[in-house]
Amino acid sequence: MLYETETLENTETLEAAELYVSPASFSQQRLWLLDRLSPGLATYNVPLGVRLAGRLRADLLARALRDLVARHESLRTAFGEEEGEPVQIIHPELTLALPRVDLSALATLPTPRAEAEALREARREAARPFDLARAPLFRTVLFRLAAEEHLLLLSFHHIVTDAWSLGIFLRELFAAYAAHAAGQRPDLPELPLQYADFAAWQRQWLAGEVLEQKLRPWRRRLAGAPTDLALPTDRPRPKAGNAAGVALEFSLPGTLGASLAEVGRAAGATPFMTLLAAFFALLYRHTGQEDLLVGAPVANRNRSEIEGVVGLFVNTLVLRGDLAGDPSFSTLLTRVRTVLLEALAHEDLPLEKLVEDLRPERRADRAPLFQVVLALQPVSLPAGETAGLRKHLVQLHSGTTKFDLSLQLIEEKTGLAGFWEYPTALFDRTTILRLAHHWESLLAAVAADPGRRIGDIPLLEPAERHQLAAEWNDTATGYPRQATLPELFAAQVARTPDAPALLAPSGPVTYRELDQAARRLARRLGAVALETPVGVCLERGPEMVTAFLATVFAGGAYLPLDPAYPEERLALMVEDAAVRTVLTRERLR
Repeated sequence: MLYETETLENTETLEAAELYVSPASFSQQRLWLLDRLSPGLATYNVPLGVRLAGRLRADLLARALRDLVARHESLRTAFGEEEGEPVQIIHPELTLALPRVDLSALATLPTPRAEAEALREARREAARPFDLARAPLFRTVLFRLAAEEHLLLLSFHHIVTDAWSLGIFLRELFAAYAAHAAGQRPDLPELPLQYADFAAWQRQWLAGEVLEQKLRPWRRRLAGAPTDLALPTDRPRPKAGNAAGVALEFSLPGTLGASLAEVGRAAGATPFMTLLAAFFALLYRHTGQEDLLVGAPVANRNRSEIEGVVGLFVNTLVLRGDLAGDPSFSTLLTRVRTVLLEALAHEDLPLEKLVEDLRPERRADRAPLFQVVLALQPVSLPAGETAGLRKHLVQLHSGTTKFDLSLQLIEEKTGLAGFWEYPTALFDRTTILRLAHHWESLLAAVAADPGRRIGDIPLLEPAERHQLAAEWNDTATGYPRQATLPELFAAQVARTPDAPALLAPSGPVTYRELDQAARRLARRLGAVALETPVGVCLERGPEMVTAFLATVFAGGAYLPLDPAYPEERLALMVEDAAVRTVLTRERLR
């Protein structure tokens, strides 16, 4: 084998002390129910990698991880069931091992291949599903790439964490590591409460009149909103749904981000508002829908007591885009700013309670209310070195997706980056790549002229425009220029007399049969049709093709008369063309 690995299973040691049982939060309840409906999936895995360069003390890193497990109850939590409802089962103590995988043999390979092998192993581990009944609901693996090169994999189930929590985890992990490396005890501020305290408070607070007050503005804001987005797909939607997905990474120039920020400042809007308006504009251009819904995750940390707690606090806002009248981007940005500010004023209503109240149609093939999401990821590493270690975030993907389309944005020092996440059951990579190019073209146009109407913004790249305008319209073909249509058809009949010329519900019609039927009808038309228009008023089918060929064989001019047209229009066409002969059925006469 190329390398050997230690076991990838975390080990746990539970003391005899009594377990603490607490109600689950509303968000946890939804994830628990989804897991019960589709167990064994990695859809809600949250993987993250940290590249570590320098002399690493793996024993001190393992000690720092244990410090965090002792500090945050959510990292010692499993889930059970009481009277049909999920409950948090919090272990008083839990010892977490740090499995290590030695890939240092890869150092002899070319760098790109070594990196690819290491990331492949990390992604495989990140895609392993969790059993919600077993704590801890996060795993760690340390991959050794070389003597002073490591990759730390952190893989959580979403039921115990969110993006904000990952930032807390990383900050405290490296603070604890630095303290141990200096021979000191970690000095982390005491937590005023734990996640279970928040979940119990949320269930007591969000009920009765308080819940009704929170629901009213959302009902008003979403009244009559379409809950389906007509996003063009490459394939029909699977009826049972399919969670398999991939991510397409991208990055935007820093100058473009700065220009967009200036557009936002001029309108009194934040960078996220500007990007959200551009996302609405992109969806409008691809769907033609003037009224559409987008999901946007928010931290939902509106109380100081929970700012430093690891747990599932994130909430998803349902934002309604109004593109009526094909507005300019500046006008759209003003509308989006108002929508987002109103939504943030009521961000503490859990999405689960809103869906429960609005009762949209539930289908296995799509998410309720919205199918696309725009998120700005706040995950970041502590600045500078930590005890001689240089750190770098590595984006990993679980190979699944929860929505038709997710645009995940990440603010970096060099500019805006991120990835498009999409289901492989619906889209090809080339389609999403083209969508990503359209997004960048739209952003560049908006930065240059925010007063331009959305419908007038050019999205196509020069190569794509040339493909549409020139390549796909290059229909030139060689054929006998002096031959008539009857002669060409006769030649085809001679070549393939018994091949199917037409496929009809009654069965195939061969070239020989079609030729014989058309010539019989042409003889009946005779001199009546010569150099005069002949109307053909028939429904689609073999008879219509036969009538067309007969008209041409008789030397007449074919005039199609669609029987679905109003009688007045058909009469006007017949009169205007001076038609004296019409081929039709008695019931259409």
